[in-house]
Amino acid sequence: MTAPRAVGVRLPFAAVPAEVRAWVEQELGSPVVATAEQVGGMSPGCATRVACADGTRAFVKAVGAVLNPDTPTLFRREVGVLRHLGEHELWARLLAAYDDGEWVALLIEDVEGRHPDFDDPAELEAVLAGTDRLSAVLQARDLPDTVESLDVAATLRKWADCLDGLPDAPAATPVPDWLRPDPHGWAGVLRELAARPMSHLAHWDIRVDNLLRRPSGDTVFVDWGMAARGPGWVDPLLARLERVDDTWFDASTRSSPAMLEAGDDGVTAFLAGFGAHLAVRSVVAVDVNLPTINDFRIRESRRMLDAVARRSRP
Repeated sequence: MTAPRAVGVRLPFAAVPAEVRAWVEQELGSPVVATAEQVGGMSPGCATRVACADGTRAFVKAVGAVLNPDTPTLFRREVGVLRHLGEHELWARLLAAYDDGEWVALLIEDVEGRHPDFDDPAELEAVLAGTDRLSAVLQARDLPDTVESLDVAATLRKWADCLDGLPDAPAATPVPDWLRPDPHGWAGVLRELAARPMSHLAHWDIRVDNLLRRPSGDTVFVDWGMAARGPGWVDPLLARLERVDDTWFDASTRSSPAMLEAGDDGVTAFLAGFGAHLAVRSVVAVDVNLPTINDFRIRESRRMLDAVARRSRP
């Protein structure tokens, strides 16, 4: 079975402040009698499936600024996005939200299911079909300016700047020497992509730990804290990154209608920029209560940059 690539160290539900736990029980209308902690993702907060005395079930995620100063912002963004999106079978609906200025918590529909297995061709195809369907649904539910979201164009420009700066990056930066001069001009490709319209709502954080497979085989997309305005091809591309170290990835992106707008060079530039960004962050970032994130950055950067080398061979 495919395991989550991002696995952090999380706070258990029992260690969440009493007032947050009391809010959970008040919203659900019954005492919590059983919990199941989830391990995927990098947040230091809790990610817990709870069961109540009356049989009610829900998923709780909660974090405080004391654990990490940035994660509450992601949770608040997720609240705004889910409130705007409303209900749909493609995502778990928001039941309630808590925010006392220090701690932020979300009470979310508990989806029966498990993470999909990307090594199973049928399950992989179901994820890709679900992602294409998600992109179509999100096009009709674009966010108003009043709902905070990330900007993919700004991210692509940041990655372009990162590629430009590789010749002067610290010597310890884990990038191959051949990439430092940006031999194929990928920074320019990224800037060209960033200049295109970015009106499409995207999940922008599609990984196996943010996907659930229902018993019916349908895919559910969770964790919307990174929701962004961007092009329609980004979610289909991200859904394929689980297999980026396989030539399957190259064939799949080239045959996908959703990827036509990006083009083959655009996909390679995306991988080069993303991989370089993660590599640089691995030597300059200051992480609070995220002990596993740097190993994750290094592993993911290596997988992407190995794919760039493969795709760039004559």
